[in-house]
Amino acid sequence: MKKNKTLSPLLTLGAFGLLLGAAGMPAHAADPDYHVVRKISLEGDGGWDYLTVDSANRRIYVSRSTHVNVVDADSGKTVGDITGLSGVHGIAIDDKGGKGYISNGRSNSVTVFDLKTLAKLQEISVGEGPDAIIFDAASDRIFTFNGKGNSATAIDAKDGKVAGTIALGGRPEFAAPDGKGKIYDNLEDKGAVIAINSKALTLIGQPWPLGAESPSGLAIDAKNRRIFSVCDGSKMVVLNADTGAVVATPAIGDGPDAATYDSKLKLAFSPNGQDGTLTVIRQVTPDKYEVASTVTTQAGARTMALDAKTHHVFLMTAKQLPADPPAAGETRPRRHYEPGSFTLLELAP
Repeated sequence: MKKNKTLSPLLTLGAFGLLLGAAGMPAHAADPDYHVVRKISLEGDGGWDYLTVDSANRRIYVSRSTHVNVVDADSGKTVGDITGLSGVHGIAIDDKGGKGYISNGRSNSVTVFDLKTLAKLQEISVGEGPDAIIFDAASDRIFTFNGKGNSATAIDAKDGKVAGTIALGGRPEFAAPDGKGKIYDNLEDKGAVIAINSKALTLIGQPWPLGAESPSGLAIDAKNRRIFSVCDGSKMVVLNADTGAVVATPAIGDGPDAATYDSKLKLAFSPNGQDGTLTVIRQVTPDKYEVASTVTTQAGARTMALDAKTHHVFLMTAKQLPADPPAAGETRPRRHYEPGSFTLLELAP
């Protein structure tokens, strides 16, 4: 074997980079240092569920059971309050149509409001116990996922009429569209993900098992065709959106109830309410994921929304008081929160 000639420092570094690539260790930019940059106090009683950020119009919508707080995403000031609601779970935004949609779990209805004035425009009856709600641009429809009805209701955005109801075969949790006519939804009691044809209003194939229990939050990387489902057992399950194959199961914290994915930064997020942390997961490749950081937030901060413009993440929480025993026919205790403790946490990279 011939002796190698002495390499210049530049060539040595280049060779080292090639070795890293060959070893399956691609170089990447430094991970964003997410941390709490602002705490926004919110007035009013009532618990909370989903948050929604309208990045284009710079507004944050926070569900508060009987009303929706509307906050300016830049100033942090409250700019409105949509009241007279019943068991609010989620808010969907149709920027093109200029309307927002609120799911009312107790009244089995959707409240339509004007994005500019926040005035109520219409009340639409849907399935039993609407929880998650999304806008699907591919079909120009709003979909509610009805927890008690084990169904999804589709509403045509153009006229506000119900286009149809889909039996899901299980209790739906959060859902996400792929922008091409498919919607993916977690079935909480089945530990599975289902796919829906948003135009035909039919299920596509059979449910995909996650190998984990009680999936809640769900997000999608539409470009790389990957689904992120957060589950009990401190696990995020990453699925191939075309085959349903599980490609990764990165660890998260305890008590998640939301998930989101930042396509520009290639980061997936899980807010963990029981731990009071936010898990930030780096997408190394579409099939390889690593925990980039675990950020301290606040106990109870389990739901979340991403501002696609600033890459900031918003979480909602409050100081919890002792809970009441479950009411007749219910399995979950009734939570109570300290008045004046409702806080919107803003985290920035």
